[in-house]
Amino acid sequence: MEVALTKERIEELFRALDAELKKHALGGTAHAIIVDVHAEATSEKLALGHHLDGRVSLVAGTHTHVPTADARILPGGTGYITDLGMTGDYDSVIGMDKAGSLQRWRSDLPGQRLTPAAGPAMLCAVYLETDDRTGLARRIEPVRIGQGLSAALPSASS
Repeated sequence: MEVALTKERIEELFRALDAELKKHALGGTAHAIIVDVHAEATSEKLALGHHLDGRVSLVAGTHTHVPTADARILPGGTGYITDLGMTGDYDSVIGMDKAGSLQRWRSDLPGQRLTPAAGPAMLCAVYLETDDRTGLARRIEPVRIGQGLSAALPSASS
């Protein structure tokens, strides 16, 4: 079941995050705070990133299964990436077997249940270094290990 994201629900989300951050301050009771924004729209992820900038260590988007090339540190010191990407077989349809997915897209009937693709996997993630005192990001770099996309590993520490 999908829940419609109304203006009221978004306001509720922002209020809930603000309330939690009042209880667990970065650099105070929390050494690091990571927020996973599991949303479809990049605008929702980026809006939350800017709203939380300077109050959390990292805002990482998920859900689209496609890694974005925008890992950066926002002006207030929060690490941000719109989407980490998925961990799985990239020779697939977002991790599912291509044949079953194609059949579902080309038919009016739902067909059989989708099954995970069984090929070589790739791990997509992000590397984040934080300041020991503040908990804010000092460095962020994408990580991609395995088969399917170009590799990305953090550079040697400077």
